[in-house]
Amino acid sequence: MGFFYARLLSGGKKYLICHIMLKKLHIKNYAIIDEITVAFSSNFNIITGETGAGKSILVGALSLVLGERADSSVLYDTKKKAVVEAQFDVANNHAVTALLESFELDTEPELLVRREVAAAGKSRAFVNDTPVTLSQLKKLAAVLVDLHQQFDTLELGEFNFQREVLDALADNTDLLKEYSHTYKAYIQASHELATLQQQQQQADATLDYNRFLFEELDAAGFTQHEIEETEAELKLLNNTEHIKQQLDAVCFTLADSEEPVIYHLKTIVNKLRSVSGFHPEIETAANRIQAAMLEIQDAANDTTRLNDSIQYNAERIQWLNDRLSLGYRLFKKHSVQSTAELLEIKNTLEEKLQQVLHAGDAMAAKDKLVQQYKAQCEQLAHRLSERRNKAINPFTKAVNEMLTQVGMPNARLTVQLEQVALNEYGCNEIEFLFDANKSNRFEPLRKVASGGELSRLMLCIKSLVAKKLQLPTLIFDEIDTGISGEAAKQVGIIMKELAAQHQVISITHQPQIAARAHAHFYVYKESKANRITTAIKLLEDEERITAVAKMLGGEKPSAVSIENAREMVYN
Repeated sequence: MGFFYARLLSGGKKYLICHIMLKKLHIKNYAIIDEITVAFSSNFNIITGETGAGKSILVGALSLVLGERADSSVLYDTKKKAVVEAQFDVANNHAVTALLESFELDTEPELLVRREVAAAGKSRAFVNDTPVTLSQLKKLAAVLVDLHQQFDTLELGEFNFQREVLDALADNTDLLKEYSHTYKAYIQASHELATLQQQQQQADATLDYNRFLFEELDAAGFTQHEIEETEAELKLLNNTEHIKQQLDAVCFTLADSEEPVIYHLKTIVNKLRSVSGFHPEIETAANRIQAAMLEIQDAANDTTRLNDSIQYNAERIQWLNDRLSLGYRLFKKHSVQSTAELLEIKNTLEEKLQQVLHAGDAMAAKDKLVQQYKAQCEQLAHRLSERRNKAINPFTKAVNEMLTQVGMPNARLTVQLEQVALNEYGCNEIEFLFDANKSNRFEPLRKVASGGELSRLMLCIKSLVAKKLQLPTLIFDEIDTGISGEAAKQVGIIMKELAAQHQVISITHQPQIAARAHAHFYVYKESKANRITTAIKLLEDEERITAVAKMLGGEKPSAVSIENAREMVYN
């Protein structure tokens, strides 16, 4: 599992994986393991032991903490929960940091990943003691560990993996970033152009109708609040006769009758002032009535003027009725109830018509931008293609030489590079083709290679790629099955070289590989509380020699086997 890069959810970015190490693996109550703890070396770790001792159980437990499904069948003691903890050194690793931040988890130099399986079969996962989902755990696992088993062939057959191998060897990292940025801009501009075109089509379909509606409203020529004001004026004119009758009566009473109100008030004021010298408040009352008389005089004048201004006008009434009728019809047509709403609809229609008129200019500008981005993408994709093509011969030559070293002298790998339409990685379709028997009939790798062949091919490819990129912890589970002698020796050499820059953990039966380890762990069975359990220990120098000698000569190795083992370990 796992590619060279971690694919993160935050914008699809890629981060180089570096400085990851599985420091410690703690397993409790899993399969036939009661409880063990393994502290791994940062370089080449080998795990050996008799068949059935539990070597692959270690990988199974690690797979559990990396997100594989689990149930209660894995419990050693069905009354207790199973716990698997993996402690990783992830200091300054941007891929892990970015992933943890996307999960809203704290980032620390050391990462503790724990998986628990309850007796009922329900499991829980934790990262630094914070619960996480199984999906999050799997995403994190992809940047922590690259686990390759003998029949784990899916990754090597995937097109993305094959492209990433070639791009790594072609030093395309920076160029791919530039291309990716430009391609995203090209796709975004293309989407925007398509949206404009769709909007244009929709606008064209309604253009004539919108123009008709706008011209109808524009011809009506209503001003702000006009219909409401028309209603008020028409109401006034339709009641002219009654209004003038009342105004005439008021004017007559106030000023025009034989004894108008104003005349009576003037008489009252004169009477009060004639006796004002006898009491100071009489003058005050006279002044107040005098003020009221003046106010009534003004009101009488205003009423007379208003009365004169109101005149019945049949033509005006007809014109107002026509305007109001037009307004009401447009109200109903547009489902509104005010002049303001009607004018808002008119403005909206005008904007739509203007958009249609200017849409052609906007589309032309956007199309020009799309073509510019496309041209840039094609140029960058061509450069990517050239560099990939240039990397093919050195890559296949190196792989094929290594295949001979690891016991596959008749196997050949070649790379088919075809031009395709622009995509997020350029304009190439990359396919690894394989011929296991010098038949010159190359077929897609995923169709023809066996599990053992793929395992060794994967080791060769990763050892080459490791010189260009830092990989996560690499774990190989018995991928050396079916080889021995010189081929096994070469596999050991390749693994050790790989471990110079990356942590490698390998389960093996081959002494030629075991002898090259920096740390040799031995898995064995022991009886504990009348039950058989799996145990593991880190071998000291002499113990390593004995273990390798047993792998060479059987359970009771001869002195020659021991001497050979000593030479293999120290050479």
